[in-house]
Amino acid sequence: MDYLQIGITTAIAFVIAAVGTPMLLPVLRRIKAGQSIREDGPQSHMVKSGTPTMGGLAIIGAVVITCLTAGGANRDMVIILTAFVAYGALGFLDDFVKVSMKRNLGLTAKQKLALQILIAVGLAYYQSRVSVYGTTVYIPIVNQYLDFGIFYIPFIAFVVVSMVNAVNLTDGLDGLASGVTMIVALFLALVGSTYGFTTTTIFCAALAGACIGFLLYNRHPAKVFMGDTGSLALGGGIAAAAIMMNIELVIPIAGGVYVAEAFSVILQVVSYKTRRKRIFKMAPLHHHFELSGWKETKVVGVFWLATFLLCVVGFLIV
Repeated sequence: MDYLQIGITTAIAFVIAAVGTPMLLPVLRRIKAGQSIREDGPQSHMVKSGTPTMGGLAIIGAVVITCLTAGGANRDMVIILTAFVAYGALGFLDDFVKVSMKRNLGLTAKQKLALQILIAVGLAYYQSRVSVYGTTVYIPIVNQYLDFGIFYIPFIAFVVVSMVNAVNLTDGLDGLASGVTMIVALFLALVGSTYGFTTTTIFCAALAGACIGFLLYNRHPAKVFMGDTGSLALGGGIAAAAIMMNIELVIPIAGGVYVAEAFSVILQVVSYKTRRKRIFKMAPLHHHFELSGWKETKVVGVFWLATFLLCVVGFLIV
């Protein structure tokens, strides 16, 4: 798949998302799907309360339509889309509970984790049985493959669940998660094109285009949020694409912003529970920079730039 085809696929998904998102907004307002803002979050975010959420439905729709028309329903495409949509459905359920109960918390942590693991194990099992690489994992930089054997499925499930939750944590500022994912998806599309993973390339190009189209309405000041519907789907999609290309260990590099966001939360919790001291002014990391005086648009811009540079590094070592 050449760069022109990637561009066309990206453009198709962009148009669908750009047209679909404003069509979705009246529906979200009608069902009163307004975002509830954390009371312990930055006070500057309180003005965002009531902004329509669950806009991730537009991203999911754009990706699915584009993939089925551009790539067809071959087995790998069905598996990638199944993981993508399944995580989106889980996020939608979580968002629906939040909206209907008018609270910031939806499903319990145990419920979400159990369902996330179930989807991840299914994806890992498929890849271990179908992939020509079997249970081996590509190790970047040293350019070697390591056979994980019976530990493959648990390892891949851990990677998927970690990525899904890391993207979810990144979704805290206008345009942050959608912009970072757009860049990572384009990176994966280029890798897929370079190494002949046509199906994955189509999916990633569509994902990038859908994120760009959604960004028209999600950039600051956001008219709509993707909600867990979008963030869980994005995380699941990125993880599934990387696993299909056997480059799951490259994602922590290219998606370094996701990793930093997740680790900031882990470090903050561990530090507070063990020392009663906070490392950051607030976690995830983007809130720390906000409370340090950075404008929201500056944080987003810097994180986008960091992601671009990390993707360049990832492309050099893949």
